[in-house]
Amino acid sequence: MSNRFTTQCTLFVSLLTTSILYGQVIPIETQQNALVLQTDASKRVGISYFGPRLQQTAEYGSIIKESRQQDENAGIYNSAYTPSGSWSLCEPAIRITHADGNTSLELQYQSHQTQKQDDNVSLTTVVLKDPAYAVEVTLYYKTYAKENVVEQWSTIRNQEKGTIILHKYASANLYFVGKQFHLTHYHGGWAHEMNPEETQLKAGILSLDSKLGTRANLFQPPTFMLSFDKPASEEEGKVLLGTLGWSGNFKIDFETDTYNNLRLIAGINPHASEYPLTAGQEFKTPSFIYTYSDHGKGEASRNLHRWARKYRILDGEGSRLTLLNNWEATYFDFNEQKLTGLFADGKKLGVDLFLLDDGWFANKYPRNGDNAGLGDWKENVKKLPHGIGYLVKEAQKAGVKFGIWVEPEMVNPKSELYEKHPEWVIKQPARPEHYFRNQLVLDLSNPKVQDFVFGVLDDLFTKNPDLAFIKWDCNAVIYNAHSEYLKSTKQAESKLYVDYVLGLYKVLERVRAKYPKVPMMLCSGGGGRVDYEALKYFTEFWPSDNTDPLERIFMQWEYSYFYPTIAHCDHVTDWGKQPLKYRTDVAMMGKMGYDIVVSKLDEKDLQFSQQSVATYRSISDVVWHGDLYRMVNPRENDFASLMFVNGDKSRSVWFNYMVSSRFGAGSGRAVPLKGLDPKKKYALKEINLYPGTQSKITKEAVYTGDFLMTAGFNPAVNLNRTSVIIELTEVK
Repeated sequence: MSNRFTTQCTLFVSLLTTSILYGQVIPIETQQNALVLQTDASKRVGISYFGPRLQQTAEYGSIIKESRQQDENAGIYNSAYTPSGSWSLCEPAIRITHADGNTSLELQYQSHQTQKQDDNVSLTTVVLKDPAYAVEVTLYYKTYAKENVVEQWSTIRNQEKGTIILHKYASANLYFVGKQFHLTHYHGGWAHEMNPEETQLKAGILSLDSKLGTRANLFQPPTFMLSFDKPASEEEGKVLLGTLGWSGNFKIDFETDTYNNLRLIAGINPHASEYPLTAGQEFKTPSFIYTYSDHGKGEASRNLHRWARKYRILDGEGSRLTLLNNWEATYFDFNEQKLTGLFADGKKLGVDLFLLDDGWFANKYPRNGDNAGLGDWKENVKKLPHGIGYLVKEAQKAGVKFGIWVEPEMVNPKSELYEKHPEWVIKQPARPEHYFRNQLVLDLSNPKVQDFVFGVLDDLFTKNPDLAFIKWDCNAVIYNAHSEYLKSTKQAESKLYVDYVLGLYKVLERVRAKYPKVPMMLCSGGGGRVDYEALKYFTEFWPSDNTDPLERIFMQWEYSYFYPTIAHCDHVTDWGKQPLKYRTDVAMMGKMGYDIVVSKLDEKDLQFSQQSVATYRSISDVVWHGDLYRMVNPRENDFASLMFVNGDKSRSVWFNYMVSSRFGAGSGRAVPLKGLDPKKKYALKEINLYPGTQSKITKEAVYTGDFLMTAGFNPAVNLNRTSVIIELTEVK
C-alpha cells in the first residue's frame, strides 16, 4: 500500500512539475503546418515544434518532453523572441538600452489570444513583459490557413518614464530542428539579378543583409529557401520559403547552434539604425512572411503565389494592361510628333497602353540625360509644348491609354529643386557629394518632402484624370547618410534609414487612398526594390533592366518562386540575338509588354506581333491566375519547361525554351507534365506560331492527364524550334 501510494505521489509530482515547466502551449496552425510556442518554469516562451500539423492538438504539449537537448550555459536556443543582456548568450532578436542606461532585457509570458478574422485568416498575439522594466513586446502571428502562409511581426512598447533605445528589433525569431539545413539565397547586380547560391549551413552564423538605404536588394534580396535534412527538389523535400516585407535595409541571420539545430532571426538591419522610443511610444516591425511544405519547392511557391494574389499584391486577382514603352525606341530624344506616332504604333500592335518613360520634364535644366532635371516635375516646353494633357488626349484618339514614368524620391544636383531646397537632400554637409547615377536621395523622413513627393503624383492625376498608369522608379542608394530635418527637430539621426522607408509608405498610403485603382509598376533599375510591403501599393514590378530573353528565362525562373507571374513585367525588346518569336514567347510567361520600334518591324514580324498580342490576351488569365509547375530547370538542362494550370484543371499553357546552342541539344525525351487532372482528356495545340511555319504537333493530339503526367509528351524543342508554347484544353 505504501509503495503504491508513494508511486502515485511521485507520478502526481512529476505531472505537476511538467505542468509548471511547460505551462502554456500555443499552437499556431494552418491547414497543413504548425508552429508551437510553449512557456517554461521561468515564464519564457520557446518554440517547441515546427512542421506538419498534428491531428490531435492536445499532443503538441508532449513534444518538448521528448527533447534531451538542454544546455543552460549556452542560453535557451529555441526562444520565440530572444532578448539581449540577461540569460541568453546567442544572437538576440531584440537589444535595447533602458531609460536609466541599463542594457539588459528579460521577456516573460503575460498572455495570449487567437482571433479568427474570417474562415481562413487568424491572428495570434503573445504578450511578453520585462519583470524589472516597463517594456512590453507583443508577437503577432497571422495565419492564412488554405495557403499555408504565416505573416509574423512584433511591436515594442516603451512604458518607462524616459526614452529607451532600440538597437535591434527583429520581426521574427524562429527555431528549426533537423539533421542538416541547406540555404538557397540570391545575389547579383544591375542587369544580373537573382543568381541562386546553395549553401549547407554549418556551425556559426550566416547573414543576408542590405545597407543600401532605399533599395533592399540591388545586390541581395530579402528572400530565401531553406531546405530541411537535404536539398529540396520541385516535388520532394521539406522546404521553407521566406521573405521580409521591407523596402530598405534588412538583415536575416541563420545561426546553427551546438545541437546543429537552426535559429532564424529576420528584420530591419540594425546597422546605423538605433531607434529611440519615447515614453508611451510603440514601434511596429515589418512583416516576415513564410510558407512551409514537405512536398518540395513547387508546392511552397504555389502557396505563396495564392496568398500574394489574394491578400497582398494590389489587384492580385484582377487583370493587367499590355503596354508599349518608348524608352528603347527614343531614350531621351523625343518630341510630341514622335510620341503621337508611337501612339499609332501601339494601336497597330494591339496593346492597351502607351507608357512615356524618362525625359519628359524640367526646363531650366532640361532632362535630356540622366545628369539633370530630376526633381523638376514640370513638362519640358520644348519637347512637350502642349503638355501631358495633350498627350493623354492624343493617345485616347489613337485608341490607347496613356501612362507615365516618375522618380519622385530622387534629385539631380543640377536641378531647380536642389537649388531651392538643399536641406531636403540626404547628404553629409562636411563630405563631398557622392552620386549614384548622377543623383541624390530626397529625405523622406521630412514631412515636407513627403508632401512634395505625394504632390508630384497628385498634380499629375489632378491635371490629367485620365492618366492610366504610373511607372515609379528608384535608382539611387543612400550615401553619406544625414538628415537636416532630423537634426533640426532634435531627433536621432540614426532613425534616418528606418524613417525614410516609413515616410515612403506614408506617401504611398496617401496615393492609394486618393487613387486606389490606378495600375503602378514598381521599378528600381530592375527588381531592386520588390518586396511584399511595397507590393501592397503596386500592381507589378520590373524584374531587371536586362531584357535579353535568354537571361530573363533564368531570372524569371528564380523570381517565380517568390512572386506570382501576374506581378512580373516582361517586355519584348531588341536585347539579345534570339528571333522575335523567342523574345515574345519569353515575355508571355509574365505580364507582357513591348519596348520596340514598331515602325521598323517588317511585314511578317508585325503580323506575328499583332497575332501574339491577341494570343496573349486569350491565355493571360491562365498565366496570371493559374498554378505554376516547373518541369525542366534551365540551370540543369538544355531547355526550360514550365506550365500554368487554371483552377479547375480544364486549361493549361505550357512554355518551352532552348537555353543551349550546342549540337544535338533539345528535348530528346518526353517531358512528364504536372498539375493536370489524370481523369480528364486534353487536346494539345501549339500556339503563337510564326507566320508561314507549321507545328510538329498534330491536330489529333488528345491524351489523358494520366498519360501526360506519367508517360509525358515531347514538345520537340530544338535548335530549329527554340521556343514552343502549347495550349492544353479539356476535351469533354
